Amino acid sequence: MARSVWKGPFVELSLLKKAEAAQDAGARGAIKTWSRRSTILPQFVGLTFNVYNGRKFVPVAINEDMVGMKLGEFAPTRYFPGHAADKKGKR
Repeated sequence: MARSVWKGPFVELSLLKKAEAAQDAGARGAIKTWSRRSTILPQFVGLTFNVYNGRKFVPVAINEDMVGMKLGEFAPTRYFPGHAADKKGKR
């Protein structure tokens, strides 16, 4: 179920503060976060976030096309190695 429009997008308050501080300072380092549920805001464009996927931190560079999506959408939690190769040779 989607979040109510009158509530606005959810963003972790500590993450918003870190992003604003990075924008003001012009810092190029990545911001480490565990908040996969936070919505990407226009203030985040140009920043890099290290989003935790349950095993490691995945670097996510934010651009304007990502605004409105969640941070977790860009850090997949499952790894699919592909189907097993066909053992039989092609004829």
